[in-house]
Amino acid sequence: MQVFRGIPERAEHGCVLTIGNFDGVHRGHQALLTKLTDKARVTGLPSAVLTFEPHPREFFAHDNRPRRLTSLREKIQLLAAHGVDRLYIARFNTRFAGLTAEQFIEDVLIHGLGVRHLLIGDDFCFGKARKGDFSMLQATGQQAGFTVEAMHTLVHEGERVSSSAVRAALLEGDMPHAARLLGRPYSISGRVMHGDKIGRTIGFPTANIQLKHRSPPLMGIYTVSVEGLADKPWPGVASVGVRPTINDAGRPTLEVHLFDWNADCYDAHLRVNFLVKQRDEERYDNLADLTAQIARDADQARAYFAQNPL
Repeated sequence: MQVFRGIPERAEHGCVLTIGNFDGVHRGHQALLTKLTDKARVTGLPSAVLTFEPHPREFFAHDNRPRRLTSLREKIQLLAAHGVDRLYIARFNTRFAGLTAEQFIEDVLIHGLGVRHLLIGDDFCFGKARKGDFSMLQATGQQAGFTVEAMHTLVHEGERVSSSAVRAALLEGDMPHAARLLGRPYSISGRVMHGDKIGRTIGFPTANIQLKHRSPPLMGIYTVSVEGLADKPWPGVASVGVRPTINDAGRPTLEVHLFDWNADCYDAHLRVNFLVKQRDEERYDNLADLTAQIARDADQARAYFAQNPL
């Protein structure tokens, strides 16, 4: 997949395009991407996705921004895995937010991306004050030479699939529900960084994985599997939280204790799959109490894998 930062002034050739934030790349997004790549294959044009960085809701609502399900890197990887040919990442700033609906169609869709067929969600709105909609796109497309198709929101097992629904499931600690909406276990990926080495002093060394954002969509203790270490997922137990017993810095960290793993994994890029939530994070009076609880958490995770081998 080719990745472009920004919108070209002039497209070299046409494309089949969809537009969205694609946070989480859940089942609804996946259905849209399948439709996109199928249409591209029939027309002989490249499939393309236009997405935004940051999320427009992050730009407009600083204090009420949604917790991201995926980092930009994770989103890129997921879109590539679903067969997208081109990804255009538009910087969502004051200038971009100020484009009128007409300017967005003319400058971005027609001149910049050369859209020949546009596939959008049925609730898609765009342009300054969100004045652009499906009807405007369809009317303009008839004159400008591109077609427009709306896709209804996916309903899976009786529930509307959305990024908000995934966030709600994670907040409730319902990992199976989140996995059903995503079509896979929820995961966070990142590079293993050097930590304060406290884990190894209490018998539970951890891989400290860099979080891209200060507000992860889940917090607590989890049974996890980890990809990127071996030729198969590796079992472990993980903590996502602020480590109140260790410090009061307040910045969340992701720490994974890998079962029966003795090799160095610094700088490795790992994907942590969250399978079961065990409990919320707690503060303990001393390291001995924390160590005893970690041992119980590890035993619980090992019991899960004894019943559900990887």
